[in-house]
Amino acid sequence: MSLRGLIPLGAFIMLLGALAFGLTRDPRILPSELIEKPFPEFALENLKGDAVLDTSILKDQVSLVNVFGSWCVACTVEHPQLMVLRDVPDLQLIGIDWRDTRDAANRWLVRNGNPYDLVVFDPKSKLIVELGVTGAPETFIVDKAGKIRYKHVGIITPEDWDDTLRPLVESLQ
Repeated sequence: MSLRGLIPLGAFIMLLGALAFGLTRDPRILPSELIEKPFPEFALENLKGDAVLDTSILKDQVSLVNVFGSWCVACTVEHPQLMVLRDVPDLQLIGIDWRDTRDAANRWLVRNGNPYDLVVFDPKSKLIVELGVTGAPETFIVDKAGKIRYKHVGIITPEDWDDTLRPLVESLQ
């Protein structure tokens, strides 16, 4: 057998190794270049359109920043858990309404309840691009200094809150 015949076999073995490694990874854990870095600077209107919100809203308190949209089915599934989290002491809930209209988002929050202390309106994905968001819902835990400490991709379940997010939030408070 010639060496040329071993090239496809070697490529196949490398492909199998890469696939096997990928299957051991949690698909909800996406690396983020922003972990331990300041939350990106922004100045966007709130959902009502009567004020501009900027990065200063993330200073001096631990924040859970949640990307959502009225069009997002998974956000509707996650929403009851956020309604529970609104009562967590010393935790600010910030919503980023992504690729939405004000009317649709406001109707959705009236229908489902509004867990957020503040809602940033990002219809053109200005902040979302800076955050590297790939889909909604995505959630960031931001410390009192305004640094991103954790990124959660997908729906926050009660188990995610109890096992991962709550211990982190409590350690930051």
